[in-house]
Amino acid sequence: MVSSDQRRRQLAREKFERQQQRREEARSRTRRLTAVIASALAVVAVVGVAAFVSLGGDDKDKNDASSSTSPSPSASPSASESSAPEPAMKIDKKSKYTMSLKTSQGDIAFTMDAAKTPHTTNSFKSLADKGFFDGTKCHRLTTQGIFVLQCGDPKGDGTGGPGYTIPDENLTALGKAGKDGTVTYPAGTVAMANTGQAHTGGSQFFLVYKDSKLPPSYTPFGTMDDASLKAVKTVGTAGVTGGAADGAPKKAVTISKAAVDKA
Repeated sequence: MVSSDQRRRQLAREKFERQQQRREEARSRTRRLTAVIASALAVVAVVGVAAFVSLGGDDKDKNDASSSTSPSPSASPSASESSAPEPAMKIDKKSKYTMSLKTSQGDIAFTMDAAKTPHTTNSFKSLADKGFFDGTKCHRLTTQGIFVLQCGDPKGDGTGGPGYTIPDENLTALGKAGKDGTVTYPAGTVAMANTGQAHTGGSQFFLVYKDSKLPPSYTPFGTMDDASLKAVKTVGTAGVTGGAADGAPKKAVTISKAAVDKA
């Protein structure tokens, strides 16, 4: 026969075991809930990383992506340098003109057809007559993707201009763009650099020394003679300072004198 003390101890033990069971069940529920939350957070983290990558990643990713694209003959004058009106039209629109550059790497000359590019030709004659290009450097050489020597910036860093912009001209001269959105600018072509927007040409121009595929958004306004193309090719062959594919030319090109006359 079970005594009253034994019965109390038995009931107490059973109560303790029930409490322990409930606590264990509670701990199990907590562990399951924690696991569910952790899984949810992991999914959110993965989605977040995926979104971060798809939206551009860090600066290194951006730099890597940008370095894989073809360079463009860009010019980025500030707004304050593009507020004046372009020069009054003074050239003969029916004539051809020759721009002659005396440079540290030899003479470079190209012919401009005023009938096709009157605004560009007139602007370059006006600037040359004022000595705008004298003492300037061809600040940029590109040897990969496109093959151009860029000149005409009085600041020498890609941000300079004459204080005004001129309209795009002659953009259909090189044919219809292909499926990749480009046309071929043949070796010997001289074209206007711009900011990437329409009608933003100023004084910066580029000399193509090897066939280059570009969007047809850069005014082709001149053609170099054979001797001039050879001089620019020599600069291109020497490469870029520091061995990069885009930057200041290893053979520095300084324009000592520029002149524009009727051909």
